[in-house]
Parts: sequence; C-alpha cells; structure tokens
Amino acid sequence: MPGENLSRDEARERAELLTVDGYDVELDVRSATGGPGRDDTADGPLTFRSVTTIRFRAARGGASTFADLIAPSVNAVTLDGTALDPAAVFDGARIALADLTEGEHVLVVDAQCAYSRTGEGMHRFVDPEDGEVYLYTQYEPADARRVFANFEQPDLKAPYRFRVTAPAEWTVWSNGAEESREGGVWRFAETEPISTYITAVVAGPYHYVTDSYSRTFEDGTTLEIPLGAMCRKGLAKHFDADDIFLITKQGLDFFHDNFDYPYPFGKYDQAFVPEYNLGAMENPGCVTFREEYIFRGKVTQAAYEGRANVILHEMAHMWFGDLVTMQWWDDLWLKESFADFMGVFAMVEATRFEDGWITFANSRKSWAYRADQLPSTHPITADIRDLEDAKLNFDGITYAKGASVLKQLVAYVGREAFLEGARRYFKKHAYGNTRLGDLLSVLSETSGRDMTAWSRSWLQTAGVDSLTPVATYDAAGRITELAVLQEAAESHPELRPHRVAVGLYSRNTAGELVRYARAEADVSGPRTVIEELAGAERPELILVNDDDLTYCKVRFDEVSLATLRAHLGDITDPLARALCWSALWNLTRDGLMPARDFVSLVLAFAGRETDIGVLQMLHAWTRGALVNYAAPAWREEGGRALAEGALGELRLADPGSEHQLAWARFFASVAASDSDFQLLAGLLDGTARIDGLDVDQELRWAFLSPLAAHSAADEAAVDAELARDDTASGKRHHVRCLASRPSAEVKARAWADVVESDALSNALVEATIAGFAQSSQRELLAPYAARYFEAIERVWAERSIQIGMAVVKGLFPSLQDDPATLETTDAWLAARADAAPALRRLVLEARDDLARALRAQAADSVA
Repeated sequence: MPGENLSRDEARERAELLTVDGYDVELDVRSATGGPGRDDTADGPLTFRSVTTIRFRAARGGASTFADLIAPSVNAVTLDGTALDPAAVFDGARIALADLTEGEHVLVVDAQCAYSRTGEGMHRFVDPEDGEVYLYTQYEPADARRVFANFEQPDLKAPYRFRVTAPAEWTVWSNGAEESREGGVWRFAETEPISTYITAVVAGPYHYVTDSYSRTFEDGTTLEIPLGAMCRKGLAKHFDADDIFLITKQGLDFFHDNFDYPYPFGKYDQAFVPEYNLGAMENPGCVTFREEYIFRGKVTQAAYEGRANVILHEMAHMWFGDLVTMQWWDDLWLKESFADFMGVFAMVEATRFEDGWITFANSRKSWAYRADQLPSTHPITADIRDLEDAKLNFDGITYAKGASVLKQLVAYVGREAFLEGARRYFKKHAYGNTRLGDLLSVLSETSGRDMTAWSRSWLQTAGVDSLTPVATYDAAGRITELAVLQEAAESHPELRPHRVAVGLYSRNTAGELVRYARAEADVSGPRTVIEELAGAERPELILVNDDDLTYCKVRFDEVSLATLRAHLGDITDPLARALCWSALWNLTRDGLMPARDFVSLVLAFAGRETDIGVLQMLHAWTRGALVNYAAPAWREEGGRALAEGALGELRLADPGSEHQLAWARFFASVAASDSDFQLLAGLLDGTARIDGLDVDQELRWAFLSPLAAHSAADEAAVDAELARDDTASGKRHHVRCLASRPSAEVKARAWADVVESDALSNALVEATIAGFAQSSQRELLAPYAARYFEAIERVWAERSIQIGMAVVKGLFPSLQDDPATLETTDAWLAARADAAPALRRLVLEARDDLARALRAQAADSVA
C-alpha cells in the first residue's frame, strides 16, 4: 500500500489542470491460461500486457502532474511522441508528467500489469472443478490503475474504447457493446464519458444467457436494451436467469416510469463472478455480482429478495452514480444512499417483494444504527481526505443511514417533488460530477422548501437520536398528554427534526395486539407533545416511529415493555412487529435489556414470526447476544436453551417450508450438546431424518461446520465432504471447516496461512478467518491476542487494503472479552498515534465493539 494513496487535495489540483478527452485501452490476457502476454523475464506475479493511450488537455503551461498505474513493470512511456525513461518517471504507483505545455497531449503507456488474487484489479480465478480460468475486474474506489494507466479520480470522466486479446475459445465483455471479434481479439464500442472506477472487463468461458428489453416512449420512440447474464460453467445448472431477467425488466420499467431519462449505456449485462469482495458493482453495461447470488441449494424467499434488492440497487446507480457522479468521495452518499433507497423503493413497487420495507427496517437499518454509534461515525456527507478513507466509508452510514434519511426526505418534501428533483438533477448534470449543493438546489426548486436546515441536521451531523414516549392518564384511563422525548449521545448531541407516526396498540377480543389509533407529527427538540392523541383510550403498547418514517432508536415506556415481554408475538402487523424486535435488539446492545431476556423473547415468540427475513435476522441477533453480550457464567446455560428451542421449532415447522430450513440452519449454528451433534451427524449420513428437510449440499456443509468445530468430525470427514462437492464453493467450505477444528496445530497453521503468507486468494483468506475464530474456542485462541497487535501494522503495510481490512477486522481478539484485552487495545492505540488513519479506525471500531460487549455482559450478569 505505500505510495498508492491519493489525497483529495492532489485530486483537486489535477482536476483543475486536466481535461481528459478519451482512452484507448488494449489488454492481452492470453497469459491467464499460459499463452503469450506476460513478462517471461520476471520472477514475480503472473502478468498481462496493458497498453493505454490517453488523450488529454492541460489548462496551463509549465505545470506538472502524474498518471496513475500500479504494475510490476513498465515497458515504455511516450508523451506526445517523445519516449520517457520508465525508470525515471515511474515509481511503482505514479507516472510523472513534468513541465506540460498548455493544450492537447497524448500519453501512451505500455506496461506489464499483474493478475489479482485479492479481488482488486484484474482478478484471476482457476476453477478447481474443471481447471477453467475466469477473469473479471473490480476497481472501486481506485483499482483501475492496476489494469491500465489512467487519471484515477471520479471527476476526470472520459469515453473509453477497449480492445482485449484473449484465448480464442473465451468470450469477453466490457462496458460497451462488442463491435467486432476477429480470432481472439475483441473490440468494444466507445463508452459515454464515465469514471475510471466503473470501467470493466469480464473474460473467460462463462455460461451466457441473453434476453432483451423494449420500451416505447410517449413520443413514439423505442428503446431496445440487449440483456445478458453470465456465470461460471460449473454453476450453470443452478443459474435461474429467468428470474434475474424478470427483476431486471421490472426495474427498468420502474426507473423509466419515474426518472424520465432513458437508460443511457446501451446494453445491460450482469456477470456473477467468483471470489468477489463486494455484493455487486455498478459498472455501466457490465454489472458484476458475487456468484453467491446463484443459489446452489434451497434458500428462503429472503435470499431471493436480497438478490432482487441488489440487482435494483445497481440499476439505480446507472443514473445515481454512473450518469451523474460525485466529484470526490466526500459525496459518496450521492450515489450509495440513493441506490440503497431506490433499490428498495423499486423492489416494493415493481416486483413480487412487496414487504421490502420490513426487511429494510429490520435488517438494513440495524447496520446503520451500529455504524452510527461507533467512534468512527461520520456525517452522511463525510470528510474523505484520501483513498484509504474512501475505502472505509462504504459503510452503514453511507448506505443504510443515508437511505433511511432519504426515505424520510420523501415524507418531508413529498414523493413527486423528490422524483421531479431527481429528473432535473439527471438532465442538468448528465455525464458530469456533482456535490451536495447541486442536489439540494433542485430539491429546493421542486419542493418549495429551504433544504439548508434539513441538510445541516441530517446530512452534515453524525449520531442517532433516541425517541421515548411518556404518557399521563386521567381517572377514566384516557390519555391526558402523550409526549415524545428526544435524546442524543453526549458525543453527538444534535437533536433533529423527525417526521414520525405514533401508534397506540391494545389487544382485541381475539387476543391480537392491534393498532387502534395513529398520529403523525413533527418531533423536534427535547420534548414534543402529540396533541392529536389526547383523549385516546389507555394503550398497552405505544410505538414511536410506527411505519418507520424516520431514523431513530425507539425506546418504550415501562407498560409497553411489559406488554412486549408477554405479547410480542400477538402483534398482527409485520412491520410493527419488526420495529419492536429492532428496538429490543438496540436495548440489548446498549446494555439496557439483559441479553438473556432478549434470548428468552426469541425463544418465546420467534416461532410465531411469519416474515422469514425477520426470523433469520432474529437468529443472527440471538446468536450475537449469546456470544457477545451474555454474561460468561450464563453462556453455557443460554446455549443449551437456544439449541433446545431451535430444535423444538425445527420439529414443529411445516415440512419442506422455508421456516423449517431457517430453523435447521440456526439449530446447526447453536448446537451445543453431544445429542445435538449426533443428530447433525445422523442427518448427514442418513441415519436420522426430519420430515420435509432436504439436506442438500449447502445444508450438508452447514451441518458439518459445527461438527468440525467441536471435534465431532475429523479431517478425513471434511476431506470426504470435499470429494462430494469438489467445486469452488466446496473448497471454501472445506477450508473454513478445517480451520475451525479445536487444535493448537490447526490454529497455528490457519494463522500462518493468513498472516504470514499471501498465497491464499481473498475468498480463502475470508474462509480461513471464519474458521479460525470460533466462539467455543476462546481459551485456544487466547495466545493470538498479543500476536495480533504485533502483526497488524506489518500486514497493513505489506498487503492490499482489501486483505488488510479482512485481517485487521477478522482476527481482532474480540472473543478474549475481558478488560485486559481492552487495556491492550488502548495501549496499542496510544503507542501508535502515527499509524495509518484507516488502520487506527478499524482498531478503534473493534475496540468499541469490545467495550460495548463488556458493558452488556455486566448488565446481563446482574439480571
């Protein structure tokens, strides 16, 4: 990573100097399969040839700047026809361009670039199933420079032409449509002006399916969009391209209905690729996704909903992010918050997933609430000093909090004003770059509201407010006054304006907990009276932020909390129920509800939860409560109770239902006793059976994992499972299971594979870390706490930022949850004030999670 960073100030200076007119990029990737194209004189990484021609203009003479390139070697550099000495102008990350004249220039860079095994740049994957090689690119925020020389910043947009030489039996895709293919050479049409980080190349023997989309507009013109979807050949039998195309077409209809700006990038390919670091990437015309969205076994509808959400999130980026792009990463929210919001908006209104806002309230916002309480929290419009800052800001604030705030903005200005603002924004800034003020100005125009105060409160300050109802009653039991109290953390004391709904709930004659009164109001300041609810009958439950209109932590009065303890499962409205679960989880995380109480609520009521996404979120939260927030002395008892409860619900679930599948996976994750492990082993070998439960290959790995972690399955059993499933997915599961075994030798090998070696790919690094850190093996892992702090600076300096992040986050000794670990962390931070800011941020966040866990454990220990 040294020398690879780029500061905001450097980018600003370069943008003031340069205008980029176009790129011609020629890549020869035949070396990926052993053909020509690599530097055979080098002993380093496998490389491919990259020749880039950049046409640009300088605004003034005598100035100096640089082009970006991260490559093992450069063969030649010419500027305006004059050869430059690569040894003199290339330092491994930058190509110096000195004393430019005013006007037009042509830079040609001939380099040997390296294939990636970390998912950054040109990733090369060898399929263990058949030996086939697959390539794809991933750049955000700044890894296009690992594939071709460029000016790597979002506001130096330009059109691109790609020419790729590849094995003749392959197929190659890029952003532009294929113009010609002669032998093994593919030429692609010139793109519209786009940023470097969303250019793309996908190449290999992919399984490819096609379809088309047609749209006739009011003026009689017709838009035809060729559609494509691809995956590895080994996944073709699982590839449900029809459903992917269905969601794609529904999304294109929705965005054309609402944006009044035709999709501007020609074709629409969607590539599902291996060993992908992200969920997906919005490369125009060539969107990339992690191949885990192709389901090898039975999954719940929540998984299909999640995939649909990601497809539509990336599609929203075609307008928010690709057509109109933020000037610098400070305004990353201008694309990510909007895509997160519009993805759910489109999914709910245009697809079969009509309950998407429930998932958003329960799952997506929990990510935001956690991020907004970390010491690294930041305003939605962040202060991004450099690329390392940018890499870490793809977080719950930029995505989920931003989307939550936009959801509230729609309620504040009105749906039509919001969408009309988007339409004007696209037309005014098409193919350009923007900042916060550009969006606020069009929203002010369309809504007639001054957006300055709203922006200051919601976009330019950090932290999450808490809203608590306080009610008084008359002798007849009617409300005399219902007020909402607003509180904020001392570190971020901003009290914001909230548009909220307050719901009053009581049980009806059938025992159902239903809403009988609702009022919307603007909450501002420390105390707001909801006048409309005066005179209402005494409720059993007061739900602030009913319907999830605003972004806040919901608190309860004592009566409401008692009602939830006894009757949470009786709430009939699934969104209200999800909001209550989310609020209870926040109470648990904040140490205001003992973890064992949350576990008890899940055991009592989760079996009645109808929304499968909420149920799966409850499973994840409950396991987190047991591992992180429960008092150590209660963990064993709590673990037994969870396993018994999960098994009971598994046996009660309808045979073959998605609820049965969810409970089966949860039972495996919390299995605690010999009898639990015997049942899992029996389900694997066929000696045990649960009616309707199809133990497919993915479920087999889910059952084998806890067996390996508890010495109930040895290396031979894990190897035998790989022999059944000798695929890329099987290999990842195999690596994780092997690393999870409770042996000092196993842990030492896993640690060395990740920390002392860079031989593993990004996917196998993640699998090894997941296996290494087992909550049932705290004592076995204790020696690695000190080793962690000794190693992380070196790892951060020597490895790519993606691998550095995986190691620093994944190997933090969070399972050594005692004050001594907190003290060690504090000592490291105190002694490393000059460490890389991004590294310090990751350690600070892990430290905060640990401190929160210790506070919650203390609260649980006195329960």
